[in-house]
Amino acid sequence: MAQIFHPNTNAISRASIFGALFAVVIAGWLLDSFNRSDYWTEVGVPRAQPVPFSHAHHVGDIGLDCRYCHASVETSAFAGMPATEVCLGCHSQLFNKAAILEPVRASLREQKPLQWNRVHHLKEFAYFNHSIHVAKGVGCSTCHGPVNEMPLMWKQNSLSMQWCLQCHRHPENYVRPKEAVFDMDWQPPADQAEQGRRLVELYHIAKLEPAGAAPQEPRKSASASKAAAAKSSPDDYFEEEQQTGAAPVVKFRDPLTNCSVCHR
Repeated sequence: MAQIFHPNTNAISRASIFGALFAVVIAGWLLDSFNRSDYWTEVGVPRAQPVPFSHAHHVGDIGLDCRYCHASVETSAFAGMPATEVCLGCHSQLFNKAAILEPVRASLREQKPLQWNRVHHLKEFAYFNHSIHVAKGVGCSTCHGPVNEMPLMWKQNSLSMQWCLQCHRHPENYVRPKEAVFDMDWQPPADQAEQGRRLVELYHIAKLEPAGAAPQEPRKSASASKAAAAKSSPDDYFEEEQQTGAAPVVKFRDPLTNCSVCHR
């Protein structure tokens, strides 16, 4: 019987199989690289706004405190956006005829809030609470970058899960004194790791342990996890504070080893 396939067919088949596997690996690598790229995450891309508000001017030059506009950052999951009246607290007197501020004046006339374009947007499956991070000594610039140098706001970091975990696994590298949380000029000291470890202990920061490590606290039931989703202020996350000398003893109710802390 005549041979149906050419003798080289076996070699071609092997090469095709290995080639297909190699192509899948390369495609996966390219997709992962694209997913992490600044093009996709929009890191460093200034976001246009209805009014070109300059943090560089208002924070860097004038020295406005973050909480002047983002008033709920210490008490709520959402940092808050300034009401039109907050803007006009200054601009009813300063540059009150400037064309660039017409959207602000129109907002007041029409009683419609300004529609700011969001710069930092987490996926719906991820939960982030500003107040607990501020209460634990995480500075604004740690996540948002040098806001006092941004003419228009842009995203400084990707906000990916990997990026979040590097802080939760090693908070001593990022935490700062609470009085410096809103200080845009604060720089980590040379002995940040040593000072950070002291602050982690002082502020009772729950450190995320590597996979396989014993959890710091027992996991919560499903009903308790649902109840945790309604929390919005730092007090909701703390047990009752007890004064023992100079520093209060604060206990974090939800262990960071529980996925439902961030994914609800």
